[in-house]
Amino acid sequence: MPKIDVNQVADILKRNEVEPSILKQIVAEMQAVLEAEAGEEKPPPVKKQWCIMISDPEGRLPEGEDFAGWVLQIPESESVMTTEERVRRAAYEFNATKRGRLLPATTVGEAMENVAAKHFKEADCWVKTKTPVLMLKTDNKIPIEKTEKDARWGRT
Repeated sequence: MPKIDVNQVADILKRNEVEPSILKQIVAEMQAVLEAEAGEEKPPPVKKQWCIMISDPEGRLPEGEDFAGWVLQIPESESVMTTEERVRRAAYEFNATKRGRLLPATTVGEAMENVAAKHFKEADCWVKTKTPVLMLKTDNKIPIEKTEKDARWGRT
C-alpha cells in the first residue's frame, strides 16, 4: 500500500473544508502513529544456509540410483540435522488446521507440496522447491584435454 505524507493529507482535508479542530486532531493522531512505527525496529534478517533433503525411502542411497529431493534453507546457526524435524513440526502444525484435517500431510513429499509457507516459517525452515528435483552424482573432477603445447613443456 502506498504511503502518503501527513502534510498532503492535511492539505486534502483543508480543501474539503474540514473543521480546523478536527483537522488538528486527525493530524496529531497520524503523527502519533508514525512515531510509534518509527520506534519499532525490525529485527535483522536471519542468515540462512542451504541444504538438500533427499528422499530415500528404501535406504539405498549408496547404490547410485536416481533420487529426488527438496532444496531448503534453515538458520545458519542451526545444524542441518534438525531439518527433518523442522519439516515434521511444520506438517504437524498444518495437520492441526481445518485444511490440514481435511487433507493431512502424511509424507514429506506431501508436506513440501501442500503445507503453507507460514507453517514452515514458524519452524524456521524455508522450502525453495515444492516439487522434488533429481539428484545427480559427480566425481567432482573436470577432465582437461592435453594439447601439443602441454606435451612440449612436459605437463601431464
